[in-house]
Amino acid sequence: MKRSRDSWLTFFKIMMRAGMGRPVALVLLFCLSLLNLCSELPLNGSRPAFVTTLGEMVRDSFGAPRQLLFDQYQRRFPRIPTAQPVTIVEIDDKTLAGIGQWPWPRNRLASLIDAIAAQKPVAIGLDIYMPEPDQTSPDKVADNLPPAAASLAANLRRLPSHEAILARSLRATPSILGAAAFDHSAFATSTDMRSAPIHLHGPDPLNKVQRFNYVLASLPELQAAAHGQAMLNVALEGGTVRRIPLIMALGDKLVPSLPIEMLRVATGSSALDVYTNRLGVQAVGVADVLVPTQPDGDLWLHFASIRSTLNRYVSASDILQGKVDADRIHNKLVLVGLTGSGLTDMRTTVLGELVPGIEIQAQVIETIFEGHFLRRPAWLKSAECAFIMAFGLLIIWYFPRTDSRLARFIRAVPKSSAILGLSLNLLTLYSCLLIFKYFGFLVDAASIFIILSAVMGCFFSTALLVNETRPSLGAAHAQVGEDDRDRASKPPG
Repeated sequence: MKRSRDSWLTFFKIMMRAGMGRPVALVLLFCLSLLNLCSELPLNGSRPAFVTTLGEMVRDSFGAPRQLLFDQYQRRFPRIPTAQPVTIVEIDDKTLAGIGQWPWPRNRLASLIDAIAAQKPVAIGLDIYMPEPDQTSPDKVADNLPPAAASLAANLRRLPSHEAILARSLRATPSILGAAAFDHSAFATSTDMRSAPIHLHGPDPLNKVQRFNYVLASLPELQAAAHGQAMLNVALEGGTVRRIPLIMALGDKLVPSLPIEMLRVATGSSALDVYTNRLGVQAVGVADVLVPTQPDGDLWLHFASIRSTLNRYVSASDILQGKVDADRIHNKLVLVGLTGSGLTDMRTTVLGELVPGIEIQAQVIETIFEGHFLRRPAWLKSAECAFIMAFGLLIIWYFPRTDSRLARFIRAVPKSSAILGLSLNLLTLYSCLLIFKYFGFLVDAASIFIILSAVMGCFFSTALLVNETRPSLGAAHAQVGEDDRDRASKPPG
């Protein structure tokens, strides 16, 4: 074992000394650049099998540092809301204590929608899906009565069902029902739902976007009454929400997310527009709004702190009791959702805050309304790779030159190499921060740092190996000089 280890160590030292470290640095530059490129390729879509395997093996090698860096961008420069187009009507603990536990009878939910609609919002989106009949509906109650109560059962069956009451309220106001997409079959899931038409401008992106086969949606009667249906899914990466799909696929059909569908209903548009190219989705449009997306249809979300958005919340109980100023609802995009203890799905944002799922939907709408988008287009990745290759090749060509000013400076100041490397990386990071702040581009300074540091490390390692060799050579020269002196001091003969 020791002999094998020594052999490998000797081989490594020989390779590092060969060409003053240039060959090893060149191989490292190309290999790490390939790994970096594969780490950001989408797992879906058609691509060579070896690229898929390599991408799955090394995704976290560059993916995790990249995501942590992008999170730090947002924590350093969170979005500051400039408008409040969204009001959230929350079914909170106060509402549940005063009105009753969830789920409510559907006629009670209809009363809440009617109370909101009376204040003339531009659209009402429900972060709620209702796939099963209401068991408190008069006809369902009649079915459970004993035969002796036949007369009461008959009278109950003449009353409208709670679904019919809720459908009437949904039909009377610009309403949107939420649904949840699943990649597997579950209780009450289906394979289709009603949705508005989507006009494609370019190649079909079905193999690029997130694709699901099943959906948990509301009852067909409710879907027919609502003015729109939309998905509530968000993209989770390591338990954190960074992106939200604006468009996804259910089977062979494209369907929208709740924020973009609310804008469609609010603007009275009959359809959504999806712009694509060979890479995937480029933008999603509604009326005169065009939202740039990633190739998979996701939108990078620039989060605002929950502390700056708390005033958008209104208790449902206050709405039902008429205690809310009409300006909180009038001409607003209203989201209705659950925030009561144990009822809501809490999500972690890149700011490290735990927020209700409905808050994320509101922030997407707010971001679109302000037009403040975070972007990471395909050309930006190409630009990063070109910069890494160009700067890496410059390092490989210039650093080993013993006659250069840099080499003389490094020999004169031993710690200068570490200082130089740190300074270059800090300058890169600061530049990327400024690009994020002023232009909204997500530049991957983490990969630049990792790859270029590894390349520079090759030459630092080579320098150390050379320094290890020099003392032994000096000792050999000293021994030869001492032997010569001994021979000169001996008497002849």
